[in-house]
Amino acid sequence: MAAHQHHDHDHSGHDHSGHRHGPGGHSHSHAPANFDRAFLIGITLNVGFVIVEAVYGFLANSLALLADAGHNLGDVLGLLLAWVAASLAKRKPSARFTYGMKRTPILASLANAMLLLVASGAIIYEAINRLQSPAPVAEMTVIWVALVGIVINGVTALGFVAGRKNDINIRGAFLHMVADAVVSLGVVLSGLLVLFTGWLWVDPAVSIIVAVVIVVGTWSLLKESVSLSLDAVPASIDRTAIERYLTGLPGVSEVHDLHIWPMSTTEVALTAHLVRPGAPLDDSLLSQACRDLSTRFGIQHATLQIEAGDPAHPCTLAPSEVV
Repeated sequence: MAAHQHHDHDHSGHDHSGHRHGPGGHSHSHAPANFDRAFLIGITLNVGFVIVEAVYGFLANSLALLADAGHNLGDVLGLLLAWVAASLAKRKPSARFTYGMKRTPILASLANAMLLLVASGAIIYEAINRLQSPAPVAEMTVIWVALVGIVINGVTALGFVAGRKNDINIRGAFLHMVADAVVSLGVVLSGLLVLFTGWLWVDPAVSIIVAVVIVVGTWSLLKESVSLSLDAVPASIDRTAIERYLTGLPGVSEVHDLHIWPMSTTEVALTAHLVRPGAPLDDSLLSQACRDLSTRFGIQHATLQIEAGDPAHPCTLAPSEVV
């Protein structure tokens, strides 16, 4: 017997295919529809700013400004990726995509991280060339444009504050905007330094610092995205505690074939085999287990298979090394 649980069930506790589902599936968080507005505002503001920054960076001969424009362009693409992915993740399951397209935000965050790392390499390469032959820069232009950048990136970041803890896709957008605001602040400081000292090497040096900031900020996003892509147990999930809970259920003598993986950037799935020798079928137990897995452990989609543990018919998936 298997008990399933996910968030699409009607008031009778059954989904439309007639399978019984455990309650408690509404305790988790999704990227809500109101982030569409945050994405739209953020993308619009940043596209406008990228154009302004690129034009003035070229006119002012500032590599720091051009580097920041390139970084912001990467973030615009990243925001677009995140927005498209968040929209696709809301699609209903189909005959072919039986989980829907919930994993697209994971792919988007992975692509976003790789995009930013490539951009960082390009910035560092160009900055090293500029360090070897520094050129004069129109620093007042640089300072004013970067100040505008602080405001725009700050406003955009505020739009993603609410969702940053529950969704790596939203957190990626938030972190990039905060990093951009900090980077723009660095550009302002470098502009002031060049203005008062005349040290032309400061501008390309700051662009290298900009690139390092991007790499540092992106690295954790890349690692987590790769882990989620490989179906690793999400960092927020305590696998040992879940296994202890399942083993402690009434009548359970053994738990095996336990798998926990991300269905999306906001939902986690679990499958497990519970051995209950001589115990009758118990919908109440399964329903309570699914509820507890959701409310206590953050597992939104649980599938539990009950076995009697008959030695004449051993489960082929019982050994821990078998998948």
